[in-house]
Amino acid sequence: MAAPSYASGISAVPLLGETIGQNFDRAVATYPDREALVECTTGRRWTYAGLSAEVESCALGLREAGVAKGDRVGIWSPNNAEWVFCQYATARLGAILVNINPAYRTHELGYVLKQAGISVLVAAASFKTSDYGAMIEEVRGGCPDLHAVYLIGSPEWDELMGASGTLPKAELSADDPINIQYTSGTTGFPKGATLSHHNILNNGFMVGELVNYSEADRVCIPVPFYHCFGMVMGNLACTSHGACMVIPAPAFDPVATLTAVAAEKCTSLYGVPTMFIAELGVADFASYDLGSLRTGIMAGSPCPVEVMKRVIADMRMAEVAICYGMTETSPVSTQTRDDDDLERRVSSVGTVHPHLEVKVVDPATGLTVPRGEAGEFCTRGYSVMLGYWNEKDKTAEVIDQARWMHTGDLATMDEAGYLNIVGRIKDLVIRGGENVYPREVEEFLYTHPDIVDAQVIGVPDEKYGEELMVWVKLRDGADELTIERLREYCSGKLAHYKVPRYLKLVSEFPMTVTGKIRKVEMREVSVEELGLQQATAVRNA
Repeated sequence: MAAPSYASGISAVPLLGETIGQNFDRAVATYPDREALVECTTGRRWTYAGLSAEVESCALGLREAGVAKGDRVGIWSPNNAEWVFCQYATARLGAILVNINPAYRTHELGYVLKQAGISVLVAAASFKTSDYGAMIEEVRGGCPDLHAVYLIGSPEWDELMGASGTLPKAELSADDPINIQYTSGTTGFPKGATLSHHNILNNGFMVGELVNYSEADRVCIPVPFYHCFGMVMGNLACTSHGACMVIPAPAFDPVATLTAVAAEKCTSLYGVPTMFIAELGVADFASYDLGSLRTGIMAGSPCPVEVMKRVIADMRMAEVAICYGMTETSPVSTQTRDDDDLERRVSSVGTVHPHLEVKVVDPATGLTVPRGEAGEFCTRGYSVMLGYWNEKDKTAEVIDQARWMHTGDLATMDEAGYLNIVGRIKDLVIRGGENVYPREVEEFLYTHPDIVDAQVIGVPDEKYGEELMVWVKLRDGADELTIERLREYCSGKLAHYKVPRYLKLVSEFPMTVTGKIRKVEMREVSVEELGLQQATAVRNA
């Protein structure tokens, strides 16, 4: 008889019972003269003592702006040093940092500002083609709680960072909410996963433990800070071990990333699979000295086996790990270890994380399935979020009475406890590490004057893992809609990764006898018509 698909993470390393501020202060006291942060594009760099001074100034400035414990402070910016200042400053104050995706347009920005009740917003002035200042002004009138905006680099920001004095110690608990991260919502809008000091500090710490971080490590972080991958697995894993955070560029650039690894002698490199693919594809890849690399993390979307093998062989990341998780679980639930055999390290998402429980259940009955059978992946423990911000009903849909987080992912667990993600119960699309719920895109497309109905699905893609495709029913008499026209309609209103790549005009959708749309059939038809069989065949962990 097969054992049940259940495992608990045994560890000799205890959880941390402190706040992020306390943990950071301990690192500063232990490693004051070690390098803590490097911003490659500007050449700016800080020791732990220097970074602590910047964080203190930022916290004082925010406090003078009226920010107190529990207040929501938004951060809308690509990766930069100021993002890091705000992350640790809000933690010292006990304010709740609200991460806002730099790709958001006005439609999404306005919703998040209002839903989270953000009172102070820190933002880049602009990035790429986005004028953040203009977009903020466009939505500001509909956000009654927002009373102050600080654009990084502006005189107002410089004044905030010029604050002096001594910050009084706030009375904080490790279980206080400290961070809200928005995930695309099945109901048409994102949901704010609310995370505590205890959630994210310990998850970052344990990720670092499993890749053997110490104060000697230098971690190249090209993944975004607004996501758990950057701010938790990156920043918090570093500061909880006295390691150095290296920011190669504001947004991912394969050449800038390789340049940073070589110049800064990085020992670890992060990325979603598409990032590693792009780096391996740089024309003069062989000319970069990557000899300092020891480890790293690939996560965020299914990891192709062949890409993992190339990362180990060509990038010399002998100890690279795969992590699996979700924003709602801080994020990591499983991880491969450096002593796993090669096949398991490249073709599974590893085993249960320390101090967590995982199980695979029958979605219909909730009963744990035998090992080897597919079912819904669930996890329980310190990492599970406090809940969705101001959405108790939505929280209850994913966290049951026994505090198990139901991920919606289909998984299998083998006899040795290694897990594979084999599909998803919900129709979540993961495009290049970005989670997209089709319902949110569909809700927006319904605003198009010629669209009667729209159904969005994910189709396989060799570069991004998945791409968005929309099947559309047009109103009678409408002009023919092209993908170019549709993309133009979405431009500036939806984040780029939510804009469909493929369009199919239909008069009806495939339906079940009970009237439900068969998205599985839609995907099968689309793969055939678009000739995506090769992308479907790519093996993932």
